[in-house]
Amino acid sequence: MDLTRAALLAGAAAVAGVINAVAGGGTLVSFPAAIAAGLSPLSANATNAVALTPASLASAWAYRRELARDYRVLGVLFLPSLLGGIVGSALLLVTPQRVFDAAVPGLVLVATLLLLWQNLRPATPSAKDGGAGAGAAEDFALPSRPWLVFLLQFLVSVYGGYFGAGIGIMMLALLSSFAGNVDIHRMNALKTVLATLINGVAAIAFLFAGAVDRVATPIMMAAAVVGSLAGASVARRIEPRKVRWFVVVLGLVLTAKLGWDRFGA
Repeated sequence: MDLTRAALLAGAAAVAGVINAVAGGGTLVSFPAAIAAGLSPLSANATNAVALTPASLASAWAYRRELARDYRVLGVLFLPSLLGGIVGSALLLVTPQRVFDAAVPGLVLVATLLLLWQNLRPATPSAKDGGAGAGAAEDFALPSRPWLVFLLQFLVSVYGGYFGAGIGIMMLALLSSFAGNVDIHRMNALKTVLATLINGVAAIAFLFAGAVDRVATPIMMAAAVVGSLAGASVARRIEPRKVRWFVVVLGLVLTAKLGWDRFGA
């Protein structure tokens, strides 16, 4: 791999690390960069999942204090996340290259629309914001039928193991449905840990299957960790919504380009 492609991969992975730390959606930057560097879409997806996992682990560790109150919810969502990650990564590995190539524009569009939905969705006041119900008990209220939560988390995890972009937004939406007055930071903690589990399971499967690019992976991995660490300071200066708007525009352009390359004249 020449220096130009290596620099492209490193820069994109670093930016993805920053974006994931600030707002989420960094895969929409690093995935197309891997394709531009010469990787096939399937290899780019697998390489991206492996390369961004260490940065996700660092973020999950940073949330360990917030998790202290929510081990019960984590216990409910752990198994479907594990199983879904396994199923999703297995589906990717058995999917013919041409089928995945055809699905990529749609997958990128789904992830982009999730970011758009999150930006357009009104902010929900939390207890710390003094919103309505600020005096209510700050605890998750799991539904009387937890199998529904299990099923929804499993489906999100299958998608995450298969492609990955946008799973954080999907999980925040699911957690919000029974979060009550729980602080957003606690929901983010659960989302980060579960996303790390899903991506980690997929990364192990991709490594054993030899689906990752051995040259691109360490370059992207090191850069993503640096970007993730830098994102902690950037997050204090940049509004996440503005970062997501940038990624939404990028995702729409990328969807159009991938769709034209695959289905255009």
